[in-house]
Amino acid sequence: MNKSKGIISLIVTAALIALLGFTTIVGFGKGHIGAAENITLGLDLAGGVSITYQVKDKNPSSEEMSDTIYKLQRRVEQYSTEATVYQEGDDRINIEIPGVTDANTILNDLGKPGSLEFVDPNGETVITGADVQTATAKSGQDDMKNTEYSVELTLNEEGKKKFADATTEFVGQIIEIVYDGETISDPQVRNPITGGTAYITGNFTFEEAENLASTIRIGGLKLELEELRSNVVGAQLGEQAISTSVKAGAIGLVVVFLFMIWAYLLPGFASSLALLIYTGLVFVILNAFEVTLTLPGLAGIILSIGMAVDANVIIFARVREEMTKGKSVRNSLKTGFQKAMSAIVDGNVTTLIAAAVLWLRGSGSVKGFAQTLAIGIIVSMFTALVVTRLIIYAFYAVGLKKERLYYKPKPERQPIDFLGKKKAFFIISLVLIIGGFAVMGAGAAGGRGAFSYSLEFEGGTSTTVEFDKDYTIDEIDAEIVPIVEDVTGDANVQTQKVAGSKQVIIKTKTLDLDTREALNQALEEDFGVDASTITAENISSTISSEMRKDAIVAVIAATICMLIYIWFRFKDIRFAASAVTALLHDVLVVLAFYAVSRISVGNTFIACMLTIVGYSINATIVIFDRIREELRLKTKTANLAEIVNKSITQTLTRSIYTSLTTFIMVLFLFIMGVSSMREFALPLMAGILVGAYSSVCITGALWYMMKEKLGGEKAPEKVSAKKKK
Repeated sequence: MNKSKGIISLIVTAALIALLGFTTIVGFGKGHIGAAENITLGLDLAGGVSITYQVKDKNPSSEEMSDTIYKLQRRVEQYSTEATVYQEGDDRINIEIPGVTDANTILNDLGKPGSLEFVDPNGETVITGADVQTATAKSGQDDMKNTEYSVELTLNEEGKKKFADATTEFVGQIIEIVYDGETISDPQVRNPITGGTAYITGNFTFEEAENLASTIRIGGLKLELEELRSNVVGAQLGEQAISTSVKAGAIGLVVVFLFMIWAYLLPGFASSLALLIYTGLVFVILNAFEVTLTLPGLAGIILSIGMAVDANVIIFARVREEMTKGKSVRNSLKTGFQKAMSAIVDGNVTTLIAAAVLWLRGSGSVKGFAQTLAIGIIVSMFTALVVTRLIIYAFYAVGLKKERLYYKPKPERQPIDFLGKKKAFFIISLVLIIGGFAVMGAGAAGGRGAFSYSLEFEGGTSTTVEFDKDYTIDEIDAEIVPIVEDVTGDANVQTQKVAGSKQVIIKTKTLDLDTREALNQALEEDFGVDASTITAENISSTISSEMRKDAIVAVIAATICMLIYIWFRFKDIRFAASAVTALLHDVLVVLAFYAVSRISVGNTFIACMLTIVGYSINATIVIFDRIREELRLKTKTANLAEIVNKSITQTLTRSIYTSLTTFIMVLFLFIMGVSSMREFALPLMAGILVGAYSSVCITGALWYMMKEKLGGEKAPEKVSAKKKK
């Protein structure tokens, strides 16, 4: 790159930062202009629509209710991955969809749940809606190359057989689709349909095809439902929650920038500029892909900014190593980027695989987390490998070539004998894990439960109160919530305003009759509420057993895929096995932290644990990449213990710096955030510390032991890497 190109590159960088800053920071201001204006916010940040359905069937079984709730959950995810469906009372189902203000729109799109049948010419039912897995509007071309729209049906195994028999018998005749006694479509059978996939074609517009598909989807429920009520509900958190989160992120970002400049001089400044571009790009992509942003999601993005530093730290640590060897600035930059490539790609691709599996197999908040994670990973790789590189080479091209701008001379660190202390490290880990299980057992035996489960996991009581004034969210948090917490003994009260009214929905843990009456009396005495107008219903968990199963299956599948990838890339199953073992170690220690601290286990718990999984595997890959490199350069006099100790020591700065910058971002969220933000940040801080500890003290030792026991390469009994001169 010559000087003129360098100047142009820096001008483009400055313009891009200004443009992205305008579309994000300004977008979150009062004017709400730019890309951030159209980012879909969750119920906690912006409110949405709450729809309650009444089950028509008398005395529905728990299995029928559970099945219906799960199917509705999967269907409302077309509006938002953060939509929730839960049971209210014995025979009601409530749906909450964020980012929507018109309940009628949702009701029309979702359709009226009812009975669906496919009826043959003799009036016999061929299949019911329960036999239909999915129904989707599709576009294609007819024989004349004109665009046509159709509805694609996918049947389950039972429906596949029944439909194959019927379509074989009634070729050339009509099979009606009847919904609640009304024929909504009368397609003609052209050929036998034996593969379980059918297409309904006709002179459809896309809207007509989508409406038909929606009606068929909603008709596959085991129970018939009718709308009981619908409300537009306000945000669960006030504007202060968003503003403090953004301020915390901004302050944390500035601190990280200063740290990077202090640690890496001019390259640190280049990475800071790249991180500004990273932050702006993430928000633009959130807007483009209509990803729903909740408070944990906002925290996750701010957290990802800290994690995005990692790639830059890996690169500049490599550059510093090359300059220590006496290479020129230009050659050091070139070699540093080349050597850092494998660690960055392997670490990010491994986590990206996990995100893809979580998105495909997960549901609800797991799917939403996977979207945000994938966006963060892809943008992070792009900014580190392309943007940072472009900026630093532009600086060099315009004349900033002096060595002191890129490198602080430091004495070479002698390898530390980490393996000599592996027994102590293993004992510490076992004590933490076993202690955690002991606390869980004691909590369960004492009736408190192994963990402090929130409404999302346990369900509770929903109380609707009509106040004599229209309270703001901040006033509710300051005046009403403390009273509710005092009476109910619940430290995790959730509240929602009903738009266009003075009603407030208060969600707490399950309340018995005496506690309900005490709460009614307190609201009457302190706020002048007419106790006779207060209504209360028990509600189920918003994270159903099926969603929990989906999450567990998704995490297991993601772990297996990561194991296979690491095995493939490192050509050694022991790398994969030790990486997964270290990952399990981190998860168990953080679970112990949840059990001891009694922090509420809710939606943020899932996001927290998944973040720790991604953070842990990424840290492990960096050390394994260095071990792989040292094995290729292995001399006859070197042994495995020396290689492992040297590799951990060489990556120690990266481990410390990445953990520190990520910890700084989360620390400011904890200090400045609202209570729900602090409950998310505290276990994350514990996870960051545990991840740093395991990557340095546990991972390499695990691989060494597996290699020694299974590989036949035994090191001398006493190895002091410091003796090597």
